[in-house]
Amino acid sequence: MTRSRRHLPPLNALRAFETAGRRLSFRAAAEELGVTQGAVAQQVRGLEDRLGLALFRRLPRGLALTPQGAAYLAEASRAFDTLDEATARLLARPGTVTISTTPTVATRLLIPRLAEFHAALPGVELRTLATEALSDFDRDRVDIAVRQTRPPFAPGLEARLLFRHELIAVASPHLVGEMKLPLEPQALRRMPLLHDAHGHWPAFLRTAEKLPGAVFNQTALALEAALAGQGVALACRAFVAADLAAGRLVQVAAETLAAGPDFYLVRKRSAPGKAAEAAWDWCCRALSG
Repeated sequence: MTRSRRHLPPLNALRAFETAGRRLSFRAAAEELGVTQGAVAQQVRGLEDRLGLALFRRLPRGLALTPQGAAYLAEASRAFDTLDEATARLLARPGTVTISTTPTVATRLLIPRLAEFHAALPGVELRTLATEALSDFDRDRVDIAVRQTRPPFAPGLEARLLFRHELIAVASPHLVGEMKLPLEPQALRRMPLLHDAHGHWPAFLRTAEKLPGAVFNQTALALEAALAGQGVALACRAFVAADLAAGRLVQVAAETLAAGPDFYLVRKRSAPGKAAEAAWDWCCRALSG
């Protein structure tokens, strides 16, 4: 006789419990699930009532699992992982690889090399997710990520250093004109400075003063302004290497700044598909500085 599954608790209650159990916080669980903290607490309370036992101890700051809750969480997490893997297999497109990068990595390093990528891996469709937010490998279906980070890494992640975050000051040769390079710091301060959201100019020039100049929310935009002759931008050397080699930009100061953290290629340690493995190998070769 087939056993009915109708006695199972509601899926939303199980999701609320599993998320709260992982995060040990109703607030953090609510942020992950995109609902209110009260909704998570109500779902968990309803689940406890249905089961007739306490799954959490409510503490002044956060939660603690009861022994029964810890045992139930292990099984619930395993069940959700199984569902997630089954869904991923169902939706998987064998030749598609998703890479998550910052917008600047995408515009300065990845997009200029797309023709090279497709020539090397003609059977692989590359999907680029350009965002400043950290992507979740499972939730966002990400195979590979390029991120600023530093060791140590989580046991479930593999990371490969691509290049150091070494900042240099660059400008269009049309802006520099006949100036003698490299510029001294005081001469550099008199130039129109282009700022991005990271705000590294004070550290680069070793000053606590507020420095004037146009402000952009992304480094890629500040670099576009520098290429247009609008001022001097700070950029990771890897992002402007091609422009320096082509003469579109010049390094205007001898000083550099190790801004950190550095840029790493990251993926889950679970066995990747053939397309993802090939894309990983290509990124290691093509994007390394």
